Amino acid sequence: MNKEKLIFLDTETTGAGPDDRLCQVAYRFRGEEFESLFKPPIPIGVEAMSISHITNRMVEGKENFIGSRMHGDLRNLFSEKNIMVAHNAGFDADMLKKEGLEIPEIIDTLKVVHHLDEDAEIPRYNMQYLRYYFDLEVDDATAHNALGDVRVLEKLFDHLCKKFEDRGRSEDDILREMIEVSSRPILVKKFNFGKYNEMKVAEVLKTDRGYLEWLLNEKIKTKNNGGENDENWIYTLEYHLK
Repeated sequence: MNKEKLIFLDTETTGAGPDDRLCQVAYRFRGEEFESLFKPPIPIGVEAMSISHITNRMVEGKENFIGSRMHGDLRNLFSEKNIMVAHNAGFDADMLKKEGLEIPEIIDTLKVVHHLDEDAEIPRYNMQYLRYYFDLEVDDATAHNALGDVRVLEKLFDHLCKKFEDRGRSEDDILREMIEVSSRPILVKKFNFGKYNEMKVAEVLKTDRGYLEWLLNEKIKTKNNGGENDENWIYTLEYHLK
């Protein structure tokens, strides 16, 4: 796969809420790696520290991301229509948008794995689980460190490309399909809650269409009332009930 236009990127953040910001960015572009800590405008939460092991003391005295050389470099790379590759890319894209960066095109390996797992055989989809599930050989890749995650990310991307190649797809077709899959919500294959836990959605449709209709209405009602926008389940249920 020609990776000339691909930016493999990961962020570590102060948390996962709407007001949280990034505190570390790492990316790999055309074989070169870049990584840096930044002082966020809000403190790093304890939960985030327990995952990334980045503390407020570690970023004290660091420069802000906006105005940094890395910020300028990424702005230039994105303006040249390069493609950001990330796992759960919407999260990283949102964090970068808070810093004034717009990403033209995205490949989300999380969504691509869901897309390829047609029989819902993979138990979990977080990147470190997939690293060992697919037996990826990655050197010097500490979990929940941005640069370590970038190295795992690229190996995961290569593995997924091979899956597409085995289906007879060309490089151009692979990139186009990955971008298209990444642009829409995940089509969930199997329930992970409720009375139909572990059953495939398509199977439940055959025996209890009313349950899917009820669940869709509840998801939409929750969204319209200002609650969680569970776009993956709304998309999935609408897909099966159309």
